[in-house]
Amino acid sequence: MNRAGRALAALALAGLLAAPAVAKPPRGGRPGLGTANPSALVAAELAFARMAAEKGQWTAFRKFAADDAVMFVPQTVRAHDWLKGRKDPPQALSWQPYEVWMSCDGTLGVTKGAWQRPDGTVGYFTTAWKLQRDGSYRWVMDQGDTLSAPLDKPDFLEARVADCSPHGQSTKLRSEDSGIVVAGTASNAPSLLSGRSDDGTLIWAVAVQRRGARVLEVRWAKAGVMAMALSSQVAEGD
Repeated sequence: MNRAGRALAALALAGLLAAPAVAKPPRGGRPGLGTANPSALVAAELAFARMAAEKGQWTAFRKFAADDAVMFVPQTVRAHDWLKGRKDPPQALSWQPYEVWMSCDGTLGVTKGAWQRPDGTVGYFTTAWKLQRDGSYRWVMDQGDTLSAPLDKPDFLEARVADCSPHGQSTKLRSEDSGIVVAGTASNAPSLLSGRSDDGTLIWAVAVQRRGARVLEVRWAKAGVMAMALSSQVAEGD
């Protein structure tokens, strides 16, 4: 177990939880307790997939990416730098959202679902979306992995919203919730990428090893603690 990596992740997550919640209101209304709207995020995800099919895969990725978006190819890249001038493949990847987690104030959401390549390869994706000043959602982090079999499709898309307890109560980590656990060596210490909702009720973090392995955690406010909502790991070189 990499103690340095674990400490780095724990400190970063603790910093996200301790940071003051300063909301940047979109036009037409200020985000606040109880304003989450998962259906708007689902609509954005579906529009993203539809544009990929109709206009081109990388065209859609550019259009829906936030200015500071990151992705993994498999190394970590700034999305707009990597996507700039990139030619769309003849046939786009297709994907479907299966699950949604959203902060109480609706400023951050995470989607997970299945993807399929034209060659028959299948996998899953996890995407973090941030509410913009114009009221739209743009993705800020996109990652995933291949699977040996298709991800199980649920009967219904499941959308969940974090508890709306005041900041400073619901967003306190218990001592055992110390953050991401990352394997590795001191010479391969992980870097950490992370984000949080304006109200602090939803956070995501990805610890990335130099050789490409990474661990994703999503935590949200539930029953007075920041509980684990989602955790996944991508092996080195995938």
